[in-house]
Amino acid sequence: MDSGEFQLAPGARRIVVAMSGGVDSSVVAALAARSGAEVIGVTLQLYDHGEATKRAGACCAGRDIRDARAVCDKLGIAHYVFDHESSFRTNVVDRFADEYLAGRTPIPCVQCNMGPKFTDLLALARDLGADCLATGHYVRRVEGAGGAELHRAADPARDQSYFLFATTQKQLDFLRFPLGGLPKPRVRELAAELALMVADKPDSQDICFVPDGDYAALVKKLRPEAATGGDIVDLSGSKLGEHRGLVHYTVGQRRGLEIGGSAEPLYVVRLEAEARRVVVGPRIALAVAAARLDGMNVLGPLNGPLTAKVRSMAKPVPARMDGDRLIFDAPEYGVAPGQAAVLYAGDRVLGGGWIAATEPALAAA
Repeated sequence: MDSGEFQLAPGARRIVVAMSGGVDSSVVAALAARSGAEVIGVTLQLYDHGEATKRAGACCAGRDIRDARAVCDKLGIAHYVFDHESSFRTNVVDRFADEYLAGRTPIPCVQCNMGPKFTDLLALARDLGADCLATGHYVRRVEGAGGAELHRAADPARDQSYFLFATTQKQLDFLRFPLGGLPKPRVRELAAELALMVADKPDSQDICFVPDGDYAALVKKLRPEAATGGDIVDLSGSKLGEHRGLVHYTVGQRRGLEIGGSAEPLYVVRLEAEARRVVVGPRIALAVAAARLDGMNVLGPLNGPLTAKVRSMAKPVPARMDGDRLIFDAPEYGVAPGQAAVLYAGDRVLGGGWIAATEPALAAA
């Protein structure tokens, strides 16, 4: 095994590894242990321990904590569990519900990285006297002329850079991502070679606190008012039908509108939270010329041509920044307030921000 294959920290005397109990962070811990540094595994407990044992697919609690501890025991390294349930509930779960209530489409994985996983874990790692914090994320940290840069993972199918756009320069200086240059099958091979008991463990779901995928049920449980219905209207404001609550709709959605009589397919164009209205229109009405971004995090120069990714599964498209406006070279579809716009120059992440508002490509829309 060539240690040069991995992005560890040469000369580090103490490495803290963020451990979720999955195969990725377990392999990172094993690689760090083989580097000769003192290694400490840290797991943040994000759920009530008893409840979490009932959740299939929920990370950072229950069985996953036991798996992380078992891996650390096998590697002969320390393992600490810190209770962050209250912080996770406030900064991630409650915000997720509030965003849906406001008619926006949230990305809780970014909020988790911005809060418990990076801000809180980095503080813990520094308190423990670590030289760096290593995680199992699939991104690359590249030393550039101006310092550490964030780049896409070598494996496009596993790249997580979209969810890490809010990583600050100070955080990036301290972070290490040993798996960024590897495909996932190679990581599982390493886990097997290292005889880790989690080698065949399934990956956790992206939104770990909604393991059954029923976002609407969770939001309505936390915010009962989310079930309040309202009108479905066309672009001119004419009523076409009624809905069961904004929580059931996202921009670009076609199915589940339960309205008829239109000569062409209709899509959700926008959600008007104060009026509790779902505005629908033809697909062309989804075309967006520009978006205003809030909460910008900048990791590189934004004064030239770049590409922008407005959904985690979307392809980056040519664009440019003008102040807080992201202007697309060609109309872009599926741009929803609440989502993130992540900016790239080639494989390098230049930063990004939260989509606060959009500008339609057609004035009539």
